[in-house]
Amino acid sequence: MLSTAPATPLTPPPGMPELSPLAVAAEQVAAIAGRDAAAVEEGRRLTPELAAEIGESGFARHFVPRRWGGSAGTFTALLESAAQIAETCASAAWCATLYAAHGRLAAYLPEAGQRDLWADGPDVRIAASIVPPQGTAVAEGDGWRIDGQWSFASGVDHADWVLLASRPTGAADPGEHRIFAVPRADVTVLDTWHTLGLRGTGSNSVACEGVHVPAHRSFTLADLLPAQPGAARCHQVPYPMVAALMFAAPVLGGARGALREWREATAVRRRVDGRPARDTPSAQQVLARSSAQIEAARLLLLQAAQRADGGAVTPLSTAENQRDAAVAAEMCVEAVDRLFRTSGIRGQMESDSLQRRWRDVGAAAGHAALGFEAASAAYAGAAYGGHA
Repeated sequence: MLSTAPATPLTPPPGMPELSPLAVAAEQVAAIAGRDAAAVEEGRRLTPELAAEIGESGFARHFVPRRWGGSAGTFTALLESAAQIAETCASAAWCATLYAAHGRLAAYLPEAGQRDLWADGPDVRIAASIVPPQGTAVAEGDGWRIDGQWSFASGVDHADWVLLASRPTGAADPGEHRIFAVPRADVTVLDTWHTLGLRGTGSNSVACEGVHVPAHRSFTLADLLPAQPGAARCHQVPYPMVAALMFAAPVLGGARGALREWREATAVRRRVDGRPARDTPSAQQVLARSSAQIEAARLLLLQAAQRADGGAVTPLSTAENQRDAAVAAEMCVEAVDRLFRTSGIRGQMESDSLQRRWRDVGAAAGHAALGFEAASAAYAGAAYGGHA
């Protein structure tokens, strides 16, 4: 069973607003996630109660425009709150983060499309499979007909809508990457999510057969690059500036949870010679080095969130955010690997929560958005290009 000890909230940087509303929501979500930990792991998806709490407590509406009753919130608030949840359950944090992130993407739909989603309220859970584009899309009437299969739609079992992406046949731009908003009832969920880590995210595949999507429920990936005139700050930053940051939040929280559990276990464990494990130089070095890496990762991610919330949006600042999120994820993985390797035989037990931390952090950090190769190329291109 996972530890249900209170999560440690991140401290917002000086000058940033207090994050208590979403932090309170995170505590409520974490409490249910701790209670349902075994069911989430065994069922390979969130429980209905956990998904409902995530949707209704503020995450689904976090980036929804205010005119629909949303919060149009900050990236710092989401980072802080998702990390809180991940200290208890990385899968719950992953889905909470993505429900929020997908609400931000859906805000780029035409006005009529947004009305379809949020006319009855902002607490709409949206799943997505948009990178890479999959399936087929053919122009039909006032929109498109989509068919095919899309992979890794996290949280789709409990979603109200799904964003799916394809390259439309016959488009003027053969490279067009078009995104379609589809009611969850119009897709079939396929039981494909059998993984080592993040088992509870329910990131199953979905299939469509001849689903018609009207034009007002579609936009392109290129639409996510320019700022929306007059929009809230969260809709004025380009997608590449914040995508990796949001995927990194559950990695950070999972690492913090692993550190806490390792420290608590080491405090009471004794070596074969009877010495308290916490008094040995090896344990002290593991604690110091791992905690420093996780804290450094936290600072990098807070810096990236602060850039997104109020810094200048330039090619360099966008690349810096990609760099910092990728490096932070690498540091968390290295720290959790060290904690796991030094946890003793207990860490090899399937029931041990530290093992789940190790699996979940590794799986989350393996997401393509956190790949260091792409991040380093983007950063080098901006840095050598003379952008400031």
